[in-house]
This record gives sequence, C-alpha cells and structure tokens, in this order.
Amino acid sequence: MTAELVRGQNHPLSQARLEIRVSAGKPIVAGATLSDERGKVQGVEWVAHPGTPTLPGLEVSRQAAADHRLAVDLDAVPEAVHRVSVLLALPSGVGGPVQFGAVAAPFVAVTGLDGTEIASYTITGLEAESAVVALELYRRQGAWKVRAVGQGYAGGLAELLADQGLPEAHQLAGGINEAVAQGVARSVQAPRTSDGDRSRQAAAPALGPDQTGSPYGAQGAPEPRQGYPTGSVDPSASTQPSGSGVGPIDYSHPRRQNAAPPPPPPAAPPAQPGQPARPVAGDATGWSMEERLYNQVWGMFEDLARTTAAYRSAVDFADSRMEKELDQVLSDPRSRIGGQGDAARETARAKHTQLVDQARTALDRDLAQLTAEIEVVEPALPLAFARWDNPVWHGYRVPMEIPMALRLGDLHLPECPELRIPMLVRLPLERGLWIDSGRSGSLDDVYNDSHDLRQLAMETAVAHAARLLAVYPAGEFTVHAIDPAGSGAQALAPLVQTGVLAAPPAIGAAGVSDVLARLTQRVDLVQMAVRGGAADSLPPGFDTSEQLLIVNDFPHGFDDRAVTQLRYLADEGPAVGVHLMMVADREEASAYGPLLDPLWRSLMRLTPVPDDHLADPWVGHAWTYEPCLVPHGSEVLQQVLTQVAIARTKHR
Repeated sequence: MTAELVRGQNHPLSQARLEIRVSAGKPIVAGATLSDERGKVQGVEWVAHPGTPTLPGLEVSRQAAADHRLAVDLDAVPEAVHRVSVLLALPSGVGGPVQFGAVAAPFVAVTGLDGTEIASYTITGLEAESAVVALELYRRQGAWKVRAVGQGYAGGLAELLADQGLPEAHQLAGGINEAVAQGVARSVQAPRTSDGDRSRQAAAPALGPDQTGSPYGAQGAPEPRQGYPTGSVDPSASTQPSGSGVGPIDYSHPRRQNAAPPPPPPAAPPAQPGQPARPVAGDATGWSMEERLYNQVWGMFEDLARTTAAYRSAVDFADSRMEKELDQVLSDPRSRIGGQGDAARETARAKHTQLVDQARTALDRDLAQLTAEIEVVEPALPLAFARWDNPVWHGYRVPMEIPMALRLGDLHLPECPELRIPMLVRLPLERGLWIDSGRSGSLDDVYNDSHDLRQLAMETAVAHAARLLAVYPAGEFTVHAIDPAGSGAQALAPLVQTGVLAAPPAIGAAGVSDVLARLTQRVDLVQMAVRGGAADSLPPGFDTSEQLLIVNDFPHGFDDRAVTQLRYLADEGPAVGVHLMMVADREEASAYGPLLDPLWRSLMRLTPVPDDHLADPWVGHAWTYEPCLVPHGSEVLQQVLTQVAIARTKHR
C-alpha cells in the first residue's frame, strides 16, 4: 500500500532499484544531488542535472518537462554518499512561470520498477519559491529510507545548491538554466539495446500512452530493424546511454504459455540493390497476426522516435558547432571586421547548412520508408486497431475473444505531421481515461467556443466507449453514464437509443450518488473476495463483466462524498475491472485545490482535438495526439452498437 507522506515524514525502502516520478503540470527541471553524512555536496560532479544526467546509481531527465522519471539504483551509489536529494526547479528565461505558487502542487512518487508506488508526496504550501528539495533518500543504520522534505528556495537553484554546501552553486545553476533555455538538453540520441529486438529498457508501466512518459510506455529505444531507419546523428555529437540496466519487455501474449513464439511471416521479396526493403504487414514476431501487427506498430513508433531524435540531435550539434566557430572568430579582434572575418562567418554558416541538410536528407529517407510501411499496415489492422473509416468496421461481428489492445487515436511529430502512428493501449485498461474538455494549448483553433468543445469531448468519450463495447465479447463489458445536468444527452444518444447502456444516464445529485455507491460497493466486494481467496464465491447473479463509468460535467452535481468515491474508483477500480472515463475541465474543479491532483494523475489524459501533450522524456519528444472520431455523416457507429445490443440481448 502506498504511503502518502507529509512534510518531514519518512518511510523505509525495501528495494534498491527505484524510480522517482514527478508531475507538475508545467515544464520544470528535475535533478538530484549526492551528499555526504553531513549533507554536503562535495562538488559539481555530485550533481545530476539535464547537462550531466547520469551519475553512479542515478539518472535524471535531460530536459525541462511537465513529467519526469528519475532512475535510482541505491546499490550502485558510492559508499561515501549518505543522501540523495531530488531537486525541482522552474526553468528561467523560457517565458514560463517563475514561482511554484503559479503552478499546480508538484507530486513526487517513489515506485518500484514494476510501477508499484512505495511512497508519494504532494508538495503544498509553495508560493514565491522557484526551486525546491522535494524529497531525499538517506542511509540510516545500513538501510535506506525516503523522507518528504518540501524545502523551497525563492532564490532558485543557486540558493538551493549553495545551501547544500556547493561552492560553485551560482555558476552551476546558471549553466543549467542556460542549457535548458537553449534546448541543449534536447540533444539526446535514443539509447540502443543489444538484443536487436523492439524492446526498450523498462522504466515504468504505461500511461500506455500516458501523459506521463512515452505514449507507448517509458522504455528505452530498441535496435533498428534491418533495412529500417538508423538515425542521422553526427558522429561528433556526444551522447550517454541509459544506466537503468533493466531487462527487455516481454511481448508474449498474457494469455499464452511462456514458450518461444513462432517465427515471423516470410520476408517480403528482396528489394532492388540500393533500395530499402519492401514493407510487409505483420513483419514482427508474435503468436498471431494480431500480435505481430501490434508489435509492428510499436516498432514504427520506436523508429519514428529514434530517427526524429537523431535529426534533432544533429541539428543541435550543427547549431552549437557554428556558434563555437563564430565565437572563435569574434574572440580575435583582428578578424572581427574585414574580409577575413566575413569569410570565416560564411564558412561556419556553410558547414552548418551542410550538416543540417545531411541530417534532413537522412530523416526524409527514414520518413519515406516509415510512410510506405504504415500505408501497408493500416489497411491490414484488425478491428480493434483500425480507425472508424476502415472498411473492416462494415463487416463487424461481435468478437469471441478480447483483443490484445485498443486504438485510442493517432500520434505524430511536427517533423512529419502526415505520418501518423496508431496509439494502441493494452486491454484490459490499466488506467481510467480523462477526456479534457477545457481549453489548453490545442493545435486546433476551430473550437474556440467552450460549449462546442464540451460537446466534442462528450462525442469523443462516446466513440471510445463504443469501441470498447465493440471489441469485447457479448456480456463482458458494461457501460454506465452519469450526466448530472443532462448536458450530454445529445452525445450519449447513440448509446441510449441502441440500449447498450446498463441503465439510462444518471441525472441529478441523487442519480450520481446511487451509481457511485453501487460501483464502490462492487469494488469493495470483489476486493474482499480476492483477498480472502474466495473469488469464486461471489453472490449468484453477480455481473462479472468489466465496468466503465462515463462521467460528464464533473464536478457539477458532486458533493464531497461523491468526489471521495470517484477518487476511490480511480485508484482501486482498474484492478477489479471498474474503469472511469471522465469528461471534465480541470479548471472548473480548481476549487478543490490539490485534493483532486491524485485523481487527474491516475487518469490517462486525452483531448477531443489534436494536442501535443503526450511527453516522451526518454528522447525529448512531445507527441501530438489526435483522437479517433467517427467520420461526419457515417452510420458505422449506429450499426456497430446495434450489433452489440442484439448480441447482449441474446447473451442474457
């Protein structure tokens, strides 16, 4: 059970290999210091920050981001180190907030490598501070503990580091802020494993697609496939591999026995000399074509992430090289003016252009090959992986088995917005979903009216719910809806009219209370049965199907008790098959303050319009997410839900 710490409280650590997750809502810098038994940092080499992200037993993020994952191996920490302090700071000079009082309360969690939370701490009470020691891991009588600190510094990183006894505090703080402001920390090539598979070094379970970490989970990049993108980083650009040392992810199907999978399908006909290999749908390992396509889609995501990271790294290297050469020219008074200086400047710019052009050529080559692959793979995707405009939906039949994964939308990067990778999440869902109906930094300016955006958010939620109903066998997935004010009636109409809801949408405070009470009781009952080893002794007639609760217009119609029940369902529900789908604007619930921060963090944030909110801290990408919506005027949703309703009636 997670220990929710308050300031000054400590908790024992039973594991040596840990992950520290940070969520702040706005981009922040995350770092760490190593200190001796007196709490003193011996030198800059004992500080991990975006410019120097790796120390013995410690690795931090390489850039400012709203979410971070820091890897810690306490067994690898030097014997002289008695304390590991986790630091958070607001970046300066980038136009963002300058004090923590202007952002949501930062949240820090210490987890195991499997994602299980050991201890968490919400840092409240910060106002003018721009840097804070969030927590510390410390030795005590041969064992390690974690303590919630929450010590803020209005003077920023410089004051914080000076307080820990670092003589070069101001110089180091300035260097960190400058590196973050210039984007130097973005120059990171994705590390590679040695197994040649599409597995990354595991750092945490997914947001699946999480707003925290990579949309396909925060794992390290694989070796490139033969004949596929290999990146375009200039060999002069220095990078450091990850020190996490975690083994590769097992891609075997969870319902299969632990045996070697069959070989992949036959390779495509050989390409012409000098030409890339011809793409083939299902060109990956797996027990079935569905599993092969799932792994292939994941592989395309990895390839796009790696080749884009390589391109950005090469451009950063070219920028820094040109800046260095220009500085050398300007440092000599004799060459600042006149023909010699102009020639040197032109030479530096020409080298820069050449390096960037070479990087772009390599990127375009890789993007072209990935585009050719997605054009082959997209039509071959099974129903659960397909967009609503795929012809496979016109031949829909209720499935007999639960698929491996479900498509929630598409992902793309600004270097090639037309190349879209399906965003697949494993089933059953491990987290609830939050459809953000608020106005944010959306890339789509069409929906300026808040009412239209709320309506689109509800339509997005209905499309996701319909997709979940469609891919589960008859009677194995049940949907409930809460619509306190009835504002979502139009969007919910397809679910209501076809009769696929368990009951009409609950309205008013009484309806909200009744639905939440029944689902909370269900979670309690199943948990007691499982913990007591009596999972087969549930009451007769107990509905064992997965449950989904759609919540519209939160927090309107919710009292304090209902809010507590909602938090409970978000935390405990997924483990026993009860899932939330919240349609809400976080700003409208701001009156609750940090009370609701754990609720938002527990849900996977999706948007009804394209938005670049999905962060991949491993390679520094902000992926643009675009939901899968039913084409305007299409009857496919009504047809699919009708088939689901007929199958549910027969199943009863």
